[in-house]
Amino acid sequence: MSLNGTPLAAAELETISALDKRFRQSLLRHFGRRFSETCELEDMVQEVFVRLIRRGGVASLENLQAYVFETASSVLNDRLRRMRTRHETAHEPFDADLHANVDFSPEDVLLGKERLARATAALLELPERTRVIFVLRRLEGMRFQDIASRLGISVSAVEKHMQRAIAHMIRRRDPE
Repeated sequence: MSLNGTPLAAAELETISALDKRFRQSLLRHFGRRFSETCELEDMVQEVFVRLIRRGGVASLENLQAYVFETASSVLNDRLRRMRTRHETAHEPFDADLHANVDFSPEDVLLGKERLARATAALLELPERTRVIFVLRRLEGMRFQDIASRLGISVSAVEKHMQRAIAHMIRRRDPE
């Protein structure tokens, strides 16, 4: 067993084993009550043990339990801060059913760019207000009522602009 590539001494292995027997279950419960990602709990317990071994002299601590849980709080705070700064909750997990069959060959990329250019050209052919309404609805996801109040027009006018925009985009779409 090693810590960052450095082999652990026999005394360190014994310390880890003793810490594991004494604190693993209570640390798992501690983290489980405070952290929603259950797949991370074991990693966080291991991080506590790693920090304690790096510190050294764990056996001579007066109140070992308090120190272990203070270290656990630090590990939890670090994990939460890292998740916040990396926006981990905003990431979408990989789903093989959805993402595995995507072909990124040069031909497909070129075809996609050409389709995008045609759609952009068709969108630019629309009158400005119709284009704005289409973009607000389809790209921004705004509701008809919100678009109407933003532009100072009626909901039925927004609906009519959307119908015109969709009909135009359908006429101009790829023959595929």
